[in-house]
Formats: sequence, C-alpha cells, structure tokens
Amino acid sequence: MFDHAAQTQPVEERRTDQQRLLRTLIDRVKDASPQHRAQLRGIDSSDVTLDNLHELPSVRKQDLREFYPLNSLCVDRSQLRRIHATSGTSGKPTIVAYTDHDMAVLRRTNARALDASGVIAGTMVHNAYGYGLFTGGLGLHAGIEELKACCLPISGGNTARQAAMIQDLRSEVLLCTPSYAAVIADLFAAQGVDPADIALRAGILGAEPWSEGMREKVEAGLGITALDIYGLCEVQGPGVGFETVNSGGHLFVNEDEFLVECIDPVSGKPCAEGEVGELVFTTLTKEAVPVVRYRTGDLASLQRVNDPEGRTFVTMSRILGRADDMLVIRGVNVFPSEIEAVLLADARVATAYTLVIDERGTMPSLVAVTEPVAGIDRSALDTMLEGLQRQLKERLGVSCKVVFAEPGGLPRTEVGKAVRVQRWKPNAESPFPGVLA
Repeated sequence: MFDHAAQTQPVEERRTDQQRLLRTLIDRVKDASPQHRAQLRGIDSSDVTLDNLHELPSVRKQDLREFYPLNSLCVDRSQLRRIHATSGTSGKPTIVAYTDHDMAVLRRTNARALDASGVIAGTMVHNAYGYGLFTGGLGLHAGIEELKACCLPISGGNTARQAAMIQDLRSEVLLCTPSYAAVIADLFAAQGVDPADIALRAGILGAEPWSEGMREKVEAGLGITALDIYGLCEVQGPGVGFETVNSGGHLFVNEDEFLVECIDPVSGKPCAEGEVGELVFTTLTKEAVPVVRYRTGDLASLQRVNDPEGRTFVTMSRILGRADDMLVIRGVNVFPSEIEAVLLADARVATAYTLVIDERGTMPSLVAVTEPVAGIDRSALDTMLEGLQRQLKERLGVSCKVVFAEPGGLPRTEVGKAVRVQRWKPNAESPFPGVLA
C-alpha cells in the first residue's frame, strides 16, 4: 500500500494531529487574506476543537467568488507553482493555486487512489480526463508520476482514437468520467470488440455522480472493475476521496489532509454516522488558498468501516447528488442519479439519457429521454416504457415519462462532464425534435 503509515494511522492518534493542524491553520490564515479575515474575525484558535468545528462560519462557492481572483491567497505570489480554475459557467471562476507543498499533497493523495486500483510502477494508464484549467487530468497525472507508472495524457474527445490507443498500447487502467467510459464501451461494442480482448482491468471514474447501474454497464462493456474518485477544485481537485476494490462502494477520505464534516444542509447541525447530509471540508495543510469549512453542496454520508487492507480513514458514501442539482417536481425532491439508477438497472436500456423538465404547463413535469440498446425487439418497447415509468413512480413518488430515441440518436459527451438536465421553456422548440413533442 502506498503511504501505508499515513493510511493506517490509529484513529485517535490522527485526531490528535488533526486538532493540532486545525488550530495552526486558523492562526495562520485568519489575518492572511481578505476572505479569511472576513470569515474568521474574532475566532480564537484555542477555542476550536474537532467537536465544535461546526459552530465556525462556513463558506460557499459564491463567497469565494467575491474574492476573485486571488484575494483568498495566503502566501506570496512568488511561492505559487500552478493555478487551476473552475469553468465559471454559472459566474466567475473559482481560482485554486498551489505551492510546492500543495503540489506534493496533490501527487500523494492521487497516488493513493491510483494505488488502490492496482497501479504500480510501469502500469500503462490511459488518462482521458480533461487537461488544462480543469484539475482532473493534471491532478491524476501527478499521482501517476508519483507511482512511476506510465501515463498516456490523451485528455478527452476523439473517441475513435481513444479506443485505438487503448488497444494498441494495451492500456491497463482507464481514467475518465463515467459517462465517457460508457461512450468508449459503446464504441467497442459497435466495432465488435470483445471486452476480454482489451487489456483494461480497472477504471477510476469521477467528476460526476453515477449510479450502480452505470457501474455495471461500464464494467460489462469494458471488462473492468470501475472505482469512484471524489474531488473538487475548491479543496484540491481529484484525490480528496477514493474507492478501493474492497471498500464496498465507500470512498476513503484522505482526512490527514482534508477534514470532513457532514451537516444538515438546512440547520447546519452535524449528521449522525450514516445519515445523508452536505459534505463540508477544511484543508488542514494547504498553503496557497486554504479553505475553512467549505460547503460543497454534495450530498453523501460518512461512516467508519473495517478495511481488510487496514485503512483507518473515515469513508464517505458515493455522492447522491448536489443540493443545487436537486429537481423539485410537483413538490417532490428528485435527484438525477435516482432516475439513472432505475434506467440503467434495465439491461435493455443504453447509458445515454437526458432529463427534460417540461415547463410549458401550469406545473412542471419530468421526462426521461433515453435509448434502447441496439438490436432490441421493437415490439417490446411499449412494455419496456410502461415498466420503467412504473418503477420510476415507485422510486421517486412522482410521475416521470420515459421516451425512447433511436439507438445512437442521443448526443454523447466526449469532453467534460455530461449535461443530464434540460429545461423546456414555454414557446420554445422541443429539445429533441422528432423524439419529444
């Protein structure tokens, strides 16, 4: 196991270290930047403990945007070695900067995730995460090099070339979003390539919520073990949490670097172990742009499990969804991942889908536009649709119409995160002419 001592440190010993690092962090940053002065004014670090941390003020993405571009910086600019940023599609981008120390943490935490998937020195790793300002590609690239594995930095797009390189170079581990892994699997299927003839054995798939149904389809389509990875730009990028082959769907949080809380998103009170709430992170050793109690909007639960390999980190469940991704349909809260779970549990349904919020009536309604797999008996489609709609009503508590496009008829996302939700406004054209009327 890479970084064995850190990953298997006794829990109480680590808590002592976390307490010390937390107080050191507050002393260091509370007067170091305009953002931290505003957040931590009047806070005495000696009063702060792991048990009362939830009482400190928190910050959200919109708070960090107010200090764009570098008014959250806690070191001199001469110490910066890299800058990444969010896309800024919903406002100003959030800047994340790294010192030498921050880069070392990025390498080490991503190496832990890669090691857990079986990457060792010399492993051929196909890295199809985006490179550039997005943290995913370069973050995992750093971990690959830390393990002295071999990285193919192919980034996203040009799926035909991706498939060819996977075959020609005998790549063993695939890194990309789950939706793009499904696209690659679909191409191999269309080419008549047997998964047994592909050298891939594992995939580290993240950057978007995905269901067990998606996992099963990707694993079958590529012949791999598909593992989740968690990260976010504001905290570091990838490598904040990672799944292992033995963790049963739980992701270990690198809590020697990232102190995690789970709170009720409305009251802000701590959730009980296993209770779903909003994840909140504090970067214990980050130098350039540390965050204290950053509210992610990501909904999950925390739990301690017995790891057969000896890891003692707390685990998080897979992300249910984001608080701001939640759809409210006729007063019922719905997460896209819940719909995906129903659709992809049916082997006759392809992995491509889009959720349409039809806002043309007095009350919004929900439509799932997806595809049957190629070669399915057309006479079975009506029965399939009825069954899927019944299962969705039982799962969600609200009706969700299902519409089939032709196999291969829906757009596939080759670069970046899949866009799963579209809104159909009054007097607007159908987002899927010929399919949805």
